[in-house]
Order: sequence, then C-alpha cells, then structure tokens
Amino acid sequence: MKAFKYFFFLVLIFTIGSCIYIAVQPNSFDVTRTRTIEAPSAVIYKNVIDFKNWESWSSWAETDPDLKISLSEQTKGINGAFFWEDKNGVGTIKTIETTPFNSIQQEMQISDFPVSSINWKFQPNEDGSTEVTWNVIGDDLPFLFKMFTVIKGGMEKQIGPHYERSLEKLDSMVVSDMKKYSIEINGFTEHSGGYYLYNTASCKIDNLKNKIDDLFPVIKNYASNNNIAVSGFPFIYYHTYDIENNAVIFSCCLPTNSRVITTQNDILTGQLEPFKTLKTTLKGNHANLKEAWDLSMTYISSSGFNFNENGPMLETYLTDSSNVPNPADWITEIYIALKD
Repeated sequence: MKAFKYFFFLVLIFTIGSCIYIAVQPNSFDVTRTRTIEAPSAVIYKNVIDFKNWESWSSWAETDPDLKISLSEQTKGINGAFFWEDKNGVGTIKTIETTPFNSIQQEMQISDFPVSSINWKFQPNEDGSTEVTWNVIGDDLPFLFKMFTVIKGGMEKQIGPHYERSLEKLDSMVVSDMKKYSIEINGFTEHSGGYYLYNTASCKIDNLKNKIDDLFPVIKNYASNNNIAVSGFPFIYYHTYDIENNAVIFSCCLPTNSRVITTQNDILTGQLEPFKTLKTTLKGNHANLKEAWDLSMTYISSSGFNFNENGPMLETYLTDSSNVPNPADWITEIYIALKD
C-alpha cells in the first residue's frame, strides 16, 4: 500500500511537472526554410500557386503512403484550397492573398487547432535563379497543441525537415520541367515570303546567341520608333553557317507588309520570294535548336530531296522569350529551302 502511495505521488509529481513544462512553452512557433532554385521566379510561382502540383513535391506525401489528399474545385489563385487527412487528423491550406511572381499568403488549419499563417517569397537573383522562402507561423497556441508539439519534439523538428525535402523536390521538378522539349517535322510546304526589315552581322558560332540578343532590340526599337507595322514573327535568316570554321553570317529580321525605305545605314529592307521548304517546329529551349536542324537535314536527305544551299534558312520565333519565362513553352519554327 505504501509503495502504491509513493508510486501515485511520483506519477502526480511527474504529471504536474509535465503540465507546468508544457504550459510555459512558447505560445507561438515560426519555421522558415530557404532554397535557391535555378529557375525564374515566375516559373516557380506558377507551380506553387496551383495546388494540383503540391502532391508531386510534398515531402509529407512522399513519406506517408496513407496520406489522403483532395482538392477544391478551384486549385490555383486566391481561394484555391488543398485538403489532407492522416493519422493526426485533417487539415486545410487555403490561399488568401497573392502578388504574382513575388509572394503567396495562405492559411493552414489542422483539426480544431488555431489557424496558422503560411508565407512564400520568390526573390529573383541577378543570375536568373530565385531565392524561395517558405515560412509558417502559429500564434495563441492552446495547451493541447503545445502538448502535442512537445511529444513530437517541437514544430521546428516536425516541419523543418519536411520543408527542406519539399523544396528540394520542387527544385528538381521545376528545373526538369524547364528542360522538356519536342521536335516535330511538319513536312514539305511553301513559304509565302514577303518583305522584311533586317540588320546583318557575322560572328563565331559560339557567340551567336549573344550577338542575336544584341541585334534584335536594335531593329525592334527602330520599327517602334518609326511606327513601322510588323506583320509577323521575328526570324533569323542564316546566310552562312560554317561549322568547320566556327563562323556564321546571319540577319535579324522583322516581317513588314510592304517595302520600307529605311533611314539608318545598318538597317535595310529585304524581300523573300516564295520558296518550297521543309518546316520543323521546336517546342522548348533554344538550346535544342541544333538537334532540330540536324533532324530536319536528315529528314530532307532521307526523303530524296536536297536543300538549296543558296536558298533561305530561317528560324522564326513564335514566342517572345522575354515575356514567357519557361523555356519549355517557347515555340520556334525552322524553314529550310529545297531545290526544285
């Protein structure tokens, strides 16, 4: 009997001590993780703002096969919602405020516990990467919630590793998606030709992209400043592409409705006569253009045609890469002139 009494007092002392320990724990928590992702902020934002994507990079979904996830009818933007159920109960995350490509604010409710605030920040870096910060804050925590977190080792231990792993997976998926591309041989057709404004340059093939980036703004600004109507998509006209000597001569071109008399020595007007061509479409990063050109040349040869060495070889950009941040969405058409 005496032993039982001592045991009872020990249990009572332990219980009281535990309650005091839990009661004096902080009434709030704040967990933050940051990761630099080699992708534009707009691309990452578009992934995170749509709850349809969350399961694919959620660490909780990865580690808990019994986790049940459901989505609201609206999955992205303000009022988009994400629901889950696991052994600890049910939860909801709802988007309440956004600043496109810059930040997202959400509310998280777990069972009957107080609402927590979730904040995303997408900070662009000069090198094109983005610093992604994911933060959750909880305030006015009730005793039962604090007891739960103490048993689990604290919110930092519970949430921190999941945030780290989720950001790692988000990084991998965003970068992988940006590398997706497809090449379609559209077949033999007729290019309608037409007038165009152009400026011409020569350079090493290795420096081609930089040279194009320098020349296109010049001719676009000229057209804009002189109120010249552009009648189609910008394109590159390759005059010479000498792989052996690492040399290329090309023109940056803007199609026009009619011949334009220019007033600047380095900007001229040209005309393409209609020509028979093989058309190929690349959807994806311009880094894949060489493969698209190689496949096109192989297709011409295998079809019994010959490309016209003196005819146009064009690269038409249907997508303005400065306005479309994800390279996987860029569309480029290739036209290779054929001999009759």
